[in-house]
Amino acid sequence: MAIKALTWMVQVYEPPVYCYHEIVHNGAVVTAFEDAGVVFVDDIADVPRARPVMLSAHGSAPEVVAAAQDGAAVMIDAVCPLVTKVHHEVRRMADRGYEIIYVGHEGHDEAIGAMAEAPGAAQLVDPRIGLDTFSAPDGADVALLAQTTLGLHEWDSVLADAQERFPELWTARRSDLCYATTNRQRAIEEIADRSDVLLVVGSENSSNTQALVRVGTNAGVPTYRVDGAADIDPVWLEGMDVVGVTAGASAPDQRVQKVIEHVAPTEGIEKVRVTSEDEYFPLPPKLRRFMAALQPLIEGGFACQTPGVPGPIENDRDFTATEALAILGV
Repeated sequence: MAIKALTWMVQVYEPPVYCYHEIVHNGAVVTAFEDAGVVFVDDIADVPRARPVMLSAHGSAPEVVAAAQDGAAVMIDAVCPLVTKVHHEVRRMADRGYEIIYVGHEGHDEAIGAMAEAPGAAQLVDPRIGLDTFSAPDGADVALLAQTTLGLHEWDSVLADAQERFPELWTARRSDLCYATTNRQRAIEEIADRSDVLLVVGSENSSNTQALVRVGTNAGVPTYRVDGAADIDPVWLEGMDVVGVTAGASAPDQRVQKVIEHVAPTEGIEKVRVTSEDEYFPLPPKLRRFMAALQPLIEGGFACQTPGVPGPIENDRDFTATEALAILGV
């Protein structure tokens, strides 16, 4: 959704188009957008007034959203709806007086945005360290929330410790973890059993990609992260009969295919499926309204309006991020 939204932005507006933080944590995607005229900033104050700006998929602090709305000509928030759910839970539990354990990685864009919703109530707990850093007054109500891109084992470990320490612990009935990341973690567990080595396609700053590397390594299989085919060390594949390939949620499919071509399997490819995903996140509401208004204006100006023919918004469900990136030359 975020990739498609920013693709529409660079098609509609003259560059530069600004984006607060990397739209997704993938170097190839970010470079493609930079080549198309997107300027990524880590401080919203670096966006000149009256320029179009998009906020990244990872969620932004309330003060960032307010500043973008105040200064931008057009502001589109491409936050993932699953992250929005966590932001809502942080605010709600803080308003109810809970002390909040937020399980996440220090410095990650998503963790920064979520913690900013209730800085006085939320404490960051790194899953690699555990609950030793969390403190709460005796008798306090405690809630447990999480960065959506954590590894399942990271979440389960902290959840078990928190439930033992706080018997009345509140946590969401449905896990905060993103289905796109947990499905991939289950898939790599499946292919680890039949692979001699695992290649995970994705960028170093991608939390869910790094989670896949940890899952593969914990399964006892040599596991390597690569941004693309050029990163593969031939030594990794020496003497290996079966190579498993998977990818982080934001890795372009084009990159995955190039990795498979580089491996050049001599006995074919087996695709392993653990589930089917049919979830669909519509484009951000403000962008949908803008595009819906823009289409008839353009068609009318060129006398080419075709009644009954669906426009880009109506076709969005069938328009993939892979197709959007192809427009940018990825």
